[in-house]
Amino acid sequence: MKTILYIVWALFVAAAILSLLYASRRTKRQARQMAEWPKAQATVTGSATGWTSGVGGSSRNLRYFPTYQFTDPQGTLFMGKSEVSDVEQPVPGSLIEVAYNPANPNESLEVSSEPRTAMGCLIAFFAVFAVVSFWFIGVFPVG
Repeated sequence: MKTILYIVWALFVAAAILSLLYASRRTKRQARQMAEWPKAQATVTGSATGWTSGVGGSSRNLRYFPTYQFTDPQGTLFMGKSEVSDVEQPVPGSLIEVAYNPANPNESLEVSSEPRTAMGCLIAFFAVFAVVSFWFIGVFPVG
């Protein structure tokens, strides 16, 4: 019976590692792109709403994703939606910094360190969770 528990644990850990690697590579790629792309001050025009997942027994929370507009050096107006969420609704007219692809200014990202911080917290959480669950399987009375 413990063998089955260890197999399920190994599959879970493998899936978590693959998911974290994918998310980490995506975050690094976006950070590299933002470092190379020109920056612009964007004006918040509103927000789109979404919900947190409510995993782990936590309650679901409403999150806001700012929508914004900015102009490139030629004066062309572009619009975008941030991937960085906030608990408070952004104030229309406030300024945020965005990086945009000079080859395709319709592709833009809000400049923020939040995704990297979240990745660090997730990696630490899953590492501790994997160790504790491995320990728990060892002491779990089966039989």
